[in-house]
Amino acid sequence: MLGRLAGSWWLRAAVTAGILAWMSTRIDMRAAITAVASVSRWHLAAVLGLVAIDRVVMIWRWVLLLRAANIRIATADAARLFLTSSFVGSFLPAGVGGDAARAWGLSQVTARLGDALASVVVDRMLGILSLAAMGAAGLTAWTPDGVDPLRIVAAVAVLGAACVAAFWGDALLRAALPAHRHSGPVARRLLRLADAVAHYRGHRGVLAHVMAWSLAVQVLRIVQAYVLGLGLGLTVPFAYYLLVMPLGLLMLLLPISVSGFGVPQGIIVWLLRPMGVPDAASFALSTLIVLTGLAGNLPGLVLWLRRAPAAAPAR
Repeated sequence: MLGRLAGSWWLRAAVTAGILAWMSTRIDMRAAITAVASVSRWHLAAVLGLVAIDRVVMIWRWVLLLRAANIRIATADAARLFLTSSFVGSFLPAGVGGDAARAWGLSQVTARLGDALASVVVDRMLGILSLAAMGAAGLTAWTPDGVDPLRIVAAVAVLGAACVAAFWGDALLRAALPAHRHSGPVARRLLRLADAVAHYRGHRGVLAHVMAWSLAVQVLRIVQAYVLGLGLGLTVPFAYYLLVMPLGLLMLLLPISVSGFGVPQGIIVWLLRPMGVPDAASFALSTLIVLTGLAGNLPGLVLWLRRAPAAAPAR
């Protein structure tokens, strides 16, 4: 799995480089670099502190899911796996790279690949669902001119319904696949994963708890963008960040870039244009968002270099 992700690195790196090269023909990159270098150090330090907090929250919500699945692993070991996989994921396709590394690493410790992958899938689904919820909340705080809010609400509803339906994926897959195909290698793996995800249906309290922490993570990230904007001298209201950043953060999760550079930056530049923010300043903001996120992965580098021996697989 990790090998296939790494194999696509060169293609995604080429796409990212091409997009950045195209953007450089339309944005004053010298001004953008100057803005990045001149960001307020106090604001930058505050954001790095918020990044540290959101990493702690993300680790904790994953630990809650592991406990619900009865995966026996110490919290410290789970934190080590999370941080290390986040660092490794920095060099893999954005979004899915870190998730794949985390699932694979956990499977080496627990010998339960299906449950390991399910914990990461559910964690990601609730993260996406929390982004959709934040986007809907942002729409109530700031509705752009000429935009039909019903269409956005409908899109959010569809995304939310898809995430919720995934918890019944076991039944949906068995209904969609003919019975004689259930024993096939691909179908068998999919059904095993769907069954592991469906296990969480019986833990609604845990799911609600994790969802609450997921919302807290999204709020932290939106605040990070807002504080970085203040550090760059931008006067964009917080309510506007509440509306547009969920889409920007969703782009950062998609496996269409390397480490979040490229397409996600272009989306953030485009989203801030209606507020009159110069493209160079928007590009500087998007770059700082990516760089501070990567800074949050540096503890994983330290742990990876130490390469502590993995615990014996749980039986």
